[in-house]
Amino acid sequence: MWIYFFLVRLAALFGHRKAKMLVQGQGQTIPALSKAIHKDDKIVWFHASSVGEFEQAIPLIEMLHKQQPQYRIVATFFSPSGYNHFKNYELADVFYLPFASRTKAHRFVQALHPQMAFLVKYDLWPAYLKELKEKKIPTYLISSIFRPSQFFFSIFGGAYLNLLHCFTHIFVQNEASKKLLGEHGVQNVTVMGDTRFDRVDDIANKHQQLPIVEAFVKNAQKVIVAGSTWPKDEVLLARYLENRPDVRLILAPHELNEKHLQFIFQLFEGRYANYSQTDEHNSGSARILLIDVIGKLSSIYAYGDVAYIGGGFGKGIHNTLEAAVYGVPVLFGTNYKRFREACDLVENKGGFVVKNYKTLEENMDYALDDSKAIGKITKAYVQAEKGTTQKIYNFIWKV
Repeated sequence: MWIYFFLVRLAALFGHRKAKMLVQGQGQTIPALSKAIHKDDKIVWFHASSVGEFEQAIPLIEMLHKQQPQYRIVATFFSPSGYNHFKNYELADVFYLPFASRTKAHRFVQALHPQMAFLVKYDLWPAYLKELKEKKIPTYLISSIFRPSQFFFSIFGGAYLNLLHCFTHIFVQNEASKKLLGEHGVQNVTVMGDTRFDRVDDIANKHQQLPIVEAFVKNAQKVIVAGSTWPKDEVLLARYLENRPDVRLILAPHELNEKHLQFIFQLFEGRYANYSQTDEHNSGSARILLIDVIGKLSSIYAYGDVAYIGGGFGKGIHNTLEAAVYGVPVLFGTNYKRFREACDLVENKGGFVVKNYKTLEENMDYALDDSKAIGKITKAYVQAEKGTTQKIYNFIWKV
């Protein structure tokens, strides 16, 4: 980890934007905490590595804010993407988490003086966990999931595995995780599920009405919503559209930088309407609607017959539950097996794996033709998995 942070600092010196933001932000945290936190504040600390993990913390933060208003909530991020996305989050004071030695971890925890701490999934920092345990601060790991292939369980992972004994309690997503931890001597574990199901259900219940999208889909026979896509996803979808003139596409790329947008322009030969440059009077005449703004995707899934989730040909698929909650079939690439919900959707025949163009065509045709029946499967799955937040709250506060 020290080698990693040295390289980050080196990159910052050479002008790498994200590295520079990270180093500067972390350097300001402890002085900012000392000014912002009063000695009488009752602090609950939430830490998440980035955006997706913090989405799993939000349901518990909201419940805590409602049920225990005497607490002040502080959230930290390691990544600039998470910090920048949530820095104005109204229910928490948001800071970078400093890269810490034991001395700096001691200073951080002393300045924050939390009454309890929550970490999401498995973003575990040894100095902080040891400091929290030494100070006997109740510390919880939520929505975690463990697999034999993880570093914890390798021949080199013993020290990292021992960090799990720093937690007061660990809430895991499934029985397999609990069994695996038990086999390695970690017993303070309860199966609770994933708070993301509560989060996506809440978002769906409050989803935005989008007149531009409504006009786009109004006279469409079939609509695919492709979310968080990368170039390989987009190449497959472009080819599919050539063979299905009855289908319209709403495309929300994962990245909106100039290079990616130029790639999309060339791939689709500019034959699309930009969300930011059209209105409800003009969008209905387009066949492709390019979502070139952020913050709309979770509501846009409600307008599709089928959802295609990007990222499956890279590091891993993006959020399938954002789409599944609306009762639509979901398709994604082959790198999905680290995600329990994606595996469950495939097993339940609500999700379909795309290996190449042939499987995209076969699965997309099938999903479009029977979208309502398949959509009942995905919606029922999400509804059945709700309630994790309440169970965790009840466990900790003995409700």
